[in-house]
Order: sequence, then C-alpha cells, then structure tokens
Amino acid sequence: MVFTIRSLGLHGVSGYSVSAECDLSSGLPAFNVVGLPDAAVNEARDRVRAAIKNCGFTFPVSRITVNLSPAHVKKSGTLYDLPILVGILCAGGQLKLRDRDCAFVGELSLSGELRPCAGMLPMALQAKREGIRALFVPEDNAAEATLADGPAVYPVRDVAQLVRHLSGEEAIIPAPPWSPSPESDCCPDFSEVKGQDLVKRALEIAAAGGHNVLMSGPPGSGKSMLARRLPSILPAMSRQEALETTEIHSVMGLTSRERPLIDIRPFRSPHHTVSPMGMAGGGSNPRPGEISLAHNGVLFLDELPEFPKEVLEVLRQPLEDGQVQISRASGTVTYPSRFMLVCAMNPCKCGWYGHPSGRCRCTEHEVKKYLSRLSGPLLDRIDLFVQVDALNFEELSQREQAEPSSAIKARVDRARAVQTRRSGSPCNSQLGRVELDRFCALDEDCQKLMRGAFDRLGLTARSYDRILRVARTIADLERSETIQPPHLAEALQFRPPEYLRR
Repeated sequence: MVFTIRSLGLHGVSGYSVSAECDLSSGLPAFNVVGLPDAAVNEARDRVRAAIKNCGFTFPVSRITVNLSPAHVKKSGTLYDLPILVGILCAGGQLKLRDRDCAFVGELSLSGELRPCAGMLPMALQAKREGIRALFVPEDNAAEATLADGPAVYPVRDVAQLVRHLSGEEAIIPAPPWSPSPESDCCPDFSEVKGQDLVKRALEIAAAGGHNVLMSGPPGSGKSMLARRLPSILPAMSRQEALETTEIHSVMGLTSRERPLIDIRPFRSPHHTVSPMGMAGGGSNPRPGEISLAHNGVLFLDELPEFPKEVLEVLRQPLEDGQVQISRASGTVTYPSRFMLVCAMNPCKCGWYGHPSGRCRCTEHEVKKYLSRLSGPLLDRIDLFVQVDALNFEELSQREQAEPSSAIKARVDRARAVQTRRSGSPCNSQLGRVELDRFCALDEDCQKLMRGAFDRLGLTARSYDRILRVARTIADLERSETIQPPHLAEALQFRPPEYLRR
C-alpha cells in the first residue's frame, strides 16, 4: 500500500513542496529512501525505526520504500523524519490521517521527541503559497512558522502527542501569531562619542542614503566604535524587509524560539581570516555567506587591508547587483545581499602614516605595498571616504553629552521618507540611470564645480554617479528640492584621500 504525506523542502532561501510517498510491500525486509537523499536524509531510517518502536508502535516487517518527490531535486537535512514516520504508520494502518490537506516537517529523536529544523519560515511561506491549511512543526519552530500568516501551525512536542491529535483523542491548539514584546533597543548610542563631528556627519549621510563608507585613521581614534553605533540611526525595517532577513537567518539556524523574527537591522562583522566562501556563501549544498546575512543591514569590515584580496574581490558584484549567485554542480542558487558596506582601516601598517606627531616609521614602499591590497574597482564602489583623526586631550576630557542617536535617526527617517515618495526606491544608493538623470540634474553652477573636480580627482563614470547620489542625499537632509553647490561640494569632500588615489 502506498500512502503520500505532504512535506516541504529548502532550495537556497526558498521553500518548495515535497511529497513523501511511503510504500509497504511483500519481500525481504528492507527500508530504502530514494529521491536524491543526502546522508542526513538516509540516516532518517534509523531515527524513524527507533522512534516508532519507542513510541509503542510496531515497525512493519516488510519492504519499505520511501520516495521523496520531486525525485530530481537533492534532499538534505533532517526535516523529513516526521513525514516519513507518519507515512509509514498510515501505510501500515496504525494511524489514520483524516485530512490530507496538511504538511509535516520535523526532526525526530530516538525517543520520538521533535527537534527544531532550520529554514522554517521559507517553508511556511511556501505552504501558504501551496494552499496548505495545517502545518505540523516542532514546538520550538512554531512561533517562526506563524510569521508566514498562512496555514494553521500546530506545535508538536512528540510523536505520541501528534498521534493523539490525529486520532481525535487530544487536540493540539494551533500556535497564536507571534508578536514581538516591547523591549528597548540595545544598540550603543552616538551620545557616548566625544568629538568626531565630521565622521558623525558622514555616517548620518550614509544612513540617510544607504551609502557605503570607508573610515581611515590611526589606531584608537574610534573607527570601530563609530561603526557599531551606525545601526542605532538606521530606519526601522518594514515587515517585508524583516521577513526577507529572517528567511536568510532561518536557513542558517540563527533564529530562536524567543526571537523568531529579525526585526532589527543586522550588523555583521566577520574576522579578516574569513574565506571567500564564508563571505559570499557556498558549499556543496550552497548556504548564505556574510554578505547575505547582512542583507538589509550593515557589513562591517574592520582592518580592511588585512582581508585577503580574493575575499574583498567577491564583494564587487554583490555591491552593484544587490544579490549573489552561487553555481555548483548541484545547481545555481541566488541569495539577496543588499547591504551597507562600512569599512575601517589604518593608513599604513603601523597606523600613523601622515600623523603630525611623526610616529610613522613605514617607508614609502611599505605604505604602497600595504595599500595595494585594495583594488581600484573596490574603492570605486565606496561612496564616502572620511578621515578619523585621533582626539586631543581637550576633546576627550569634555563632559557634555553629544547629540543622541534618536535625534540623528529622526533626520535620517525624514530623508528616507522623501526618497521613497519621490522615486519609490527606499534609498538614494539604489537610484538607477533614469532616476539619476531625473532627480540629480545639476544646474550651471553645479556643473562647473563638478567639471573641475572630475579631472582633479580622477573620477570614473561610476564614481561620478556615486557623487550625484551622495549629493542628492545631502540635499534631502537639508530639505532641498534640487542639488545646490554646497550639497555637491560637501559630497566631493568625501572622496578618497590622496594616498588612496596614488
């Protein structure tokens, strides 16, 4: 007898429908799983056998064949344990499934308890698209599954509880839609930063327009501290952005029962020993990398020249396209990766090149070798370059508190609202060629200023467009309908310092 159980699978950060077809036939006892299963899926045979016996059921003494359809798509993970168990019990007549319009997902322990699986949100969203009315998931995954606003989500503790529900003995109450509890934002505040007004201004412009930033300065000047306060002035994520971000983190198993929704913009800060695969994503079964985990948030690269060159070069295409495509023998996966790139670096190996104190002992050759790790095409994709100078004693000893993040965020939110109303784009960094011509047109005075800067600074077509986007953001912060010469002049001052242009 063949019995089919509906389930779900993962391909990248998208879910797809899977059918577990369970057949019990005569012949020598065997238990085979087909449909391109990986090692984890094949091991389900032992978990399911033990769970059936330890839950008081009889494991069928027959030839068991389980086909996971579509059979041409590779199946991975432990989430097919539960549908295989339910299918075997139904095919053997030990369990009756009255409603076929339901799906099962979950990993089994040997005692029959259900353990959480990664990627529950994308699978729940696919269940909604498939019109599935009931979704049975591990108890720890139930809150995340309710974020899809689709099928009724039944949190299952163990197999015995599920059997009692399906037989009508004891109903499982569907999980209520998860809603965040009010809690204070734990991001560090800009009010704690002394001095560095120019850097704060650059970060405000970056937050308002979604621009990439590179901060350069001596050790201990506060580059990392300032970068970690950037999320406190970024606009709150929309529901759609939060779901997109949560899907990626869910696939990586980074969500929790207590906080299943990523509703605060992510801040990712990988160490400079990260590999190209760790940055862009990959593997035999491709998984997201750091640039995708930073989607809708900030990717902070501290000590930028210390990163291997091949790691930095993988950033070039995602910075332009907002997505990364990973191709392997098993197929091609596309992950979203629209993030703000924030970098910090020292101007030389010792960190004191160009400092008035004369503490730098690096030779010109050593400085050039250190900076040569940064390619021109990568620097061309950065919108704002800002020098972070070391603070003097008077600045460090002042007691008055600086402007708080809440005041800066209010200006950023107002500028973002203007951008959305004007072009439909959430920020100026995403303006295309048509929008640039329409909303960043320069008058005669601005054109004269830009013409002089073009040759003097050695601008390219890409950097020219990025200056226009930054100037448009500055104009939005100043509530100006058009780009004025002061806005353009301020955008030009955030171009690379001379030692990065050599």
